[in-house]
Amino acid sequence: MSADKHLQSWQQRFELAEAMQPLLGKLYRNQGVEVVVYGKPLLNASTIDIIKAHRLVRRHVGDKLRLRESFPFVEALSKLAVKQCKVDIGKLAVNYWRNHTDGSEIEAYMANELAQAINHSDDVEARDVVLYGFGRIGRLLARLLIERTGVSNKLRLRAIVIRGGRNGDLEKRASLLRRDSVHGPFNGSVEVDEENNALIANGTYIQIIYANGPEEVDYTKYGIKNALVVDNTGVWKDEDGLGLHLKSPGAAKVLLTAPAKGNIKNIVYGVNDGDILEQDLIVSAASCTTNAITPVLKAINDKYGIENGHVETIHSYTNDQNLIDNYHKADRRGRSAPLNMVITETGAAKAVAKALPVLAGKLTGNAIRVPTPNVSMAIISLNLNSETNKDDINTYLRDMALHSPLQNQIDFTESTEIVSSDLVGSRYAGVVDSQATIAEGKRAILYVWYDNEFGYSCQVVGVMQKMLGLNHLSLPVSE
Repeated sequence: MSADKHLQSWQQRFELAEAMQPLLGKLYRNQGVEVVVYGKPLLNASTIDIIKAHRLVRRHVGDKLRLRESFPFVEALSKLAVKQCKVDIGKLAVNYWRNHTDGSEIEAYMANELAQAINHSDDVEARDVVLYGFGRIGRLLARLLIERTGVSNKLRLRAIVIRGGRNGDLEKRASLLRRDSVHGPFNGSVEVDEENNALIANGTYIQIIYANGPEEVDYTKYGIKNALVVDNTGVWKDEDGLGLHLKSPGAAKVLLTAPAKGNIKNIVYGVNDGDILEQDLIVSAASCTTNAITPVLKAINDKYGIENGHVETIHSYTNDQNLIDNYHKADRRGRSAPLNMVITETGAAKAVAKALPVLAGKLTGNAIRVPTPNVSMAIISLNLNSETNKDDINTYLRDMALHSPLQNQIDFTESTEIVSSDLVGSRYAGVVDSQATIAEGKRAILYVWYDNEFGYSCQVVGVMQKMLGLNHLSLPVSE
C-alpha cells in the first residue's frame, strides 16, 4: 500500500469514528444503551479510542473488524427501540460478517439479536446515591457516575459527605476531581457553587455536606430520599458502625468499599452478586485484590478444580503508608512507601471464600507493597485437581474473557511488552497476563494485573446497580 493509501485509509476510519460519536451519545443519553467493542467501552470515547477498540478485535478473534464493517450496526442499533442494556457491537458485527457477504440483512439481524432489549421497560425509578468520603475511590466513583449523566440514567449522584468546611475547602475538592496525577484530567467541567456548597460536574448538581459522622446528616433537607450511601472511609466495617448511616433520614442502604466484618455479605460483582437480596441493607464490595482474583479463581476451579494455592499480591502503595519514615501502628508500613518494598499482610485470599465458598480453607496469601502509585498484580500459584498446560489454560481463560458470564470481570492480554502503567484505567477486575502463565501437569501459576483503583471502582458500580435493582441486559448473551 502506498503512503497516500495509508493516509486515505486513516482518514476514512477517522471520519467513521467521528460519525459514530453522536449516535453512541444519543443511544446512552436517551435510551440507556452502552455500546462496547469486545468489552471496550465507547461511551464518551474519543475518535482515537474508537479506532483503537476496533484494532484490538484482531487480537481476540484473529480477524480485523473495520469501522466500515461496524458502523452499519451502530446505525441499525440507533433505529431500534432498545433500552437499558449493554450491547457489544464488535461481537455482533464479527458474527454477522462471518456468515454474510453483504449488509442487506443487518437490520433484521440486529432486531433478532437484540429482541430481549427491544421495548424493554425502563420504568424503574431513578435512585439517589451519596458518596460518604471523597478519597481515591470516592473521586473515581464520582467520575464513573458523572460519565453516565443523561435522562436515561437511573443511578444519580446527589451528594458527597466529607469532613472539613474551612475556607477554600470546596475549591480544593473540586480541583482534586478535575485533576488526578494517576488517572489524568476529568472528562468535562467542574463548577463550584460556593453559596450552596455544591459542585456542578457535567450538569450533575452534587451537594457537598460537611459532617463529622452520619448522625449529623439529614439527607431529606437536600431532597435526597431512599438513597444508597457508599461508605469510602473504611472507618466502619461492621453492622454496628455501618448501621449508623441507616439512621440518617433519607438513607436506605449502605455499601462499604472495603472488606466487611461479621455477617455482612462480601460481594464480588459477576461472581456472587446474585446473593444480594432486596432485604440486604448493608453490603460490602470486598477489596480490590479479592475482586481481581476471585473471577479468575472461579473460572479455573470450574474447569480444573483447585486443591489448594497461594496468592502473592504485588500491590502499589496506598494512602495509609508514610511518604517518609515515620511512626505507623502497623508493622513495616512506617517506612517510606516510594522508596521501599514493604511486606505486609492481606486477607484477600481468605476473603475469596466469602464470595466463592467452594474455596474455603484452600488459599493462603501475602502482600508486598511496592513503589508505584497504582496498578497491582496477583501471582496465583495453584495445585489443580486435573492436568493442564500453558496453551490449554491460556486458551480457556481467553475464551472466558470473551464469551463467558465473567467477560466483564476478566480481561486477557497476549502482549510481551505490557507493564503496570499500561493498565491504568482498566475497567476490568483483573487482566490475565498470558505470556507469564506457567502450567504443567497439575501445577499452574497465573499472573493477574489489576487497576486497584479504577478497575475496583467499576466493580463497585456493578454492586451499586445490583443493590438498587438496576439490572441491565448484556447482549449478545454469552454462554
